[in-house]
Amino acid sequence: MPLSAFTGTRLRERRLAAGLRQADVAAAAGISASYLNLIEHNRRKVGGAVLDRLAEVLGFDRAALAQGSDSALIEGLQTAMARGAGAAAELDRLEEFVSRFPGWAALLVSLDARVQTLERAIETLNDRMTHDPHLSQSLHEVLSSLSSVRATAAILAETEDLEPDWAIRFHQNLHHDSERLAAGAESLVAYLDAGSATAEQGIVAPQEEVEEWLKSRGWGFDDAALEAGLEGEVAMLASTAARSLARDLLARAVEDARALPTARFTAAVATHGPDPFALSEVFACDPLVAMRRLAGTPELGAGLVLCDASGTLTFRKPAAGFPLPRFGSACPLWPLYAALGRALQPVEAVVQMAGQGERLHHVSAWSAPRHPLGLRGPELREAGMLILPANPGHSPDIAIGSSCRICPRGDCPVRREPSILSAAS
Repeated sequence: MPLSAFTGTRLRERRLAAGLRQADVAAAAGISASYLNLIEHNRRKVGGAVLDRLAEVLGFDRAALAQGSDSALIEGLQTAMARGAGAAAELDRLEEFVSRFPGWAALLVSLDARVQTLERAIETLNDRMTHDPHLSQSLHEVLSSLSSVRATAAILAETEDLEPDWAIRFHQNLHHDSERLAAGAESLVAYLDAGSATAEQGIVAPQEEVEEWLKSRGWGFDDAALEAGLEGEVAMLASTAARSLARDLLARAVEDARALPTARFTAAVATHGPDPFALSEVFACDPLVAMRRLAGTPELGAGLVLCDASGTLTFRKPAAGFPLPRFGSACPLWPLYAALGRALQPVEAVVQMAGQGERLHHVSAWSAPRHPLGLRGPELREAGMLILPANPGHSPDIAIGSSCRICPRGDCPVRREPSILSAAS
């Protein structure tokens, strides 16, 4: 494997961390101290037997010095820089920084990942508080009961000459309303904290339960698992509705795997790339089938959203840097909705998501109509949008957001409501 230009720097850091003198390491490796000094300052290349002896003396694997061994850290720092709009960083010295301070580099990458997780949690909680109908109903019940208790208590406290019969009635009403208040509060707490596992993930609907199960499986199924069946895993889902959704999803995954067998599909992706429209031509299938198969290929890191004719998201597989709303409506500028209105016409665009720095995504969208009750029956549509990282050098075709409620773009022509982020800023 090729070595990094900063191999000497890494050798020096290893030696200093081990508390060894330069002369002692040089003698043990069979070279002069002056030669080792040149190596450590990256003024002499090192390889072959000399590098093997130095690695043995310093007690580490030579492969640790290979170029690209810190590629994950470098990529993570580049992502953090892209997200930090306006922040100045010396990108030309990034490899040197990772080589000299790998611990600090790993900490920065970890903190950036933590920030992204917290941002997604805040967006989810805000979206949930704003749009979740179950939560709104529970809060309304609690507030209604509380108002009744307060009004009845005020009458009892402020009316001095209240007749005994009316006093009994008001006490009964107070008792009844207090029971309603207690029951409503208990239901609300149980809903918000329905078990430690679901509370942490914020799972409140069958669709989310199924998506969390898919996430635990890496969002895909191998052919052997599909043929063997996954009824045991499906039976572990908490709700009847989630189990029904999971069985429907598995049945469709089996059909997709038969239409695009893994071996042929992998070879076609290697030839044509992750292009759902090209793959649909190769296999003579609907592009939505190709999108679902691509989204289930872990190494691509693709995201996928599906919606029905109402625009409601029926499936959500997130992609890095492309947050998806869990409640309420998505951004109307998504190419997904352009495809929904133009059935059987491919829609492609390079988009830039608000709040994600300079990161770009290439999205492909398609809508397919069907008539389950015959041509005289209603036309049903399903649209899908595949989300992939855009190739470097592209410029965005359109700026989009996740949903209006949390989108900070102030000049959006289709905004439905003010953003809490723009208001706060």
